[in-house]
Amino acid sequence: MGLFGPLKPLHRAEEDGKALAKTLSWPHLMALGIGGIIGTGIYSLTGTGAGLAGPGVLLSFALCGIVCACAALCYTEMATMIPTAGSAYTYTYSALGETLAWIVGWALILEYSLACSTVAVSWSAHLFGWLHDGVGLQLPAMLMNAPHAGGLINLPAVLVSLAVMGLLLIGARESATLNILLVIIKIVALGAFIFFALPAVQAGNYDPFAPYGFLAHEMEGKKYGIMAAAAIVFFAFFGFDAVSTSAEEAKNPGRDLTIGILGSMGISTIIYMLVAGAAVGAVNFKEFAFSGEALPHVLRSLGQPLVATLVGGAALVALPSVILVMMYGQSRIFFVMARDGLLPPAVAKVNKKGSPALITTLTGIFVAVFAGFFPLDEIAALSNAGTLIAFVAVAVSMLVLRKKMPDVVRTFKTPAHWLVGLVTIGGCIFIFSSLQVKAQMFTLIWMAIGLAFYFSYGRWNSRLRKGA
Repeated sequence: MGLFGPLKPLHRAEEDGKALAKTLSWPHLMALGIGGIIGTGIYSLTGTGAGLAGPGVLLSFALCGIVCACAALCYTEMATMIPTAGSAYTYTYSALGETLAWIVGWALILEYSLACSTVAVSWSAHLFGWLHDGVGLQLPAMLMNAPHAGGLINLPAVLVSLAVMGLLLIGARESATLNILLVIIKIVALGAFIFFALPAVQAGNYDPFAPYGFLAHEMEGKKYGIMAAAAIVFFAFFGFDAVSTSAEEAKNPGRDLTIGILGSMGISTIIYMLVAGAAVGAVNFKEFAFSGEALPHVLRSLGQPLVATLVGGAALVALPSVILVMMYGQSRIFFVMARDGLLPPAVAKVNKKGSPALITTLTGIFVAVFAGFFPLDEIAALSNAGTLIAFVAVAVSMLVLRKKMPDVVRTFKTPAHWLVGLVTIGGCIFIFSSLQVKAQMFTLIWMAIGLAFYFSYGRWNSRLRKGA
């Protein structure tokens, strides 16, 4: 028993019907990571970041990349040391105790559910723009917008959410295999953008580099600055943690998880820096500031309408793969929390393919409802808040277990672990402080709701507290 409740054993065999099938190898996991990382962030948030920081958004991406690279090293050590589903929730349970694990699991639910719904809405917006500008087809506004935006329902967002849910029900391996194809398509599209935008870069477009300064500060009710942009574009990086949620399904966790997490993080960071550098260098950032389709906008400004249409079309392919990765991670978090008794046990059942069918269905419906009816644009930063909490927990768990269990075999060991751990913790706290005030307040409310549920249900039904 730890200070914050019982500690889960590092390795625990699960009974039949409550274990996930081992079907994934490192190419699936690397594609899963790249599929989760490269998507809404680079396609939709480049314009938002440029609007908040100017050309300094390059530094915003770099800072997020450094913090996330450190977090990825912590995740890799923990995932190979505890190769079971649950990601940051499971690691916190083993290192710090059940109560803190619940808080982290609740934060992950916030991260994945709002990320899925936000990406679904973004996909709908790209579909509308692509059909209107590329094909000349006008869809009914009532079926393209949620009630808060003057419509009836965002039907495309609902449909894409349910379609991804159906794909996940088929099975993890089939979903991950299709995801490899989607990842290749999106990387080719971003490569085309770099190819056409990079030669048009002009040094004058980088001056002034930081028109709004470095630290986040209020201007007209909104935070501006390089750190304010970092707090938003951080959304673009955190997909790699979905790889760790698949640890229980990895054929060779020590090798596959290391390659999957670090490989996807490295490749994605390089692509982000090239794309962001080409975008703000080829066109004055004010031309595409806060644009929801920044990359096609830049290409049209450069006189490449056909390439702009193709890149926009690739976004339609890229974004569903992000929903797939996030919904996959969400269902696995729910699954493990239920398996531990902190959520109703019915959701911990798996089907004949080894997939948690019921919780995947419930997750898909939940995401579809939010995507179709709720104004997620103002609270999308909540997804970042949930991720930042999880990253801090993983870094603390890694440091605690290094101290408490130094002799446990670690397939991968985080280099300079104290430095990497403290950079992760400090960087995440700094980014959280740069979030919009509204997002910070909603996070506190969400956590209060979660703790109320834990002390009224989870604490009394915990398998570890019952001695199971």
